[in-house]
Amino acid sequence: MENRNEANQVIIMNFSHIYEDELQLKSLPYKWIDCTKIPGTDCYLDELAAAEIEQKIESYSPEGIHFIDSGNYHYISKFWTDKIKHPFSLLVFDHHTDMQPSLFEHLLSCGSWVKEVLDTNPFLNKVVLIGAKQELIDQLDEQYKSRIICFGERELKKDQAWREFSQLHLNEPVYISLDKDILDKKEAVTNWDQGTVSVLQLEKYLGHILKEEQVIGIDICGEAATNELVFIQRENDERNDRVNVELVSFINKYQQNKEKFFVDGGKNEEVSDY
Repeated sequence: MENRNEANQVIIMNFSHIYEDELQLKSLPYKWIDCTKIPGTDCYLDELAAAEIEQKIESYSPEGIHFIDSGNYHYISKFWTDKIKHPFSLLVFDHHTDMQPSLFEHLLSCGSWVKEVLDTNPFLNKVVLIGAKQELIDQLDEQYKSRIICFGERELKKDQAWREFSQLHLNEPVYISLDKDILDKKEAVTNWDQGTVSVLQLEKYLGHILKEEQVIGIDICGEAATNELVFIQRENDERNDRVNVELVSFINKYQQNKEKFFVDGGKNEEVSDY
């Protein structure tokens, strides 16, 4: 299951078999990383599974577009950002903050991974949470508030708010982590409660970031659960497949139009694409 084009490569990390039916996404140049046989990965990640995942992505850099399955595996963003060895900000598009302490000590979870990155990554300066529910923002631990900047669900509806916000807070290279649960259910279907953002609105914000910031890399999660009736699952997969391809096309369009973008090593180099 591999299709290669190094100049325009997408990495697909398949945990739940969900991408096997996303035919439009697989029509793009991609690298397939099979994670379906790794036990101890669903929502929570044990140490043995973590070591195997690290080995599977060892030869890859954080640059590019990484698909990382459903929101149950959003903790994979930690593994990609662990590869960044220079100061950066983490931009998280998510309906949730993913800042909850893990229920099981020493186990990384999909709901605790942002907190874990803040606690362990010496190169991370700050996290920007984009689109999270206000009630979850209000629950953030005080000790982290100096390193977390919030552009909540309410702000996303204000057309001019982002430009002023980004000028004030984005002053270094960024890594983007995108959970499609920020989107309205009419646009994409996930296995978590969702926001009300349209793909067009999301692309507006992504476009500003891709145009104005040095983007290191992007990961995308939020596929639908695989426990629905067959015809419902097929419809959900097709909807998410269309959104995934649209996002890849949109991101690549912006990157192709930029003469330079941020690459590993902390300096700019001329490239044509991811």
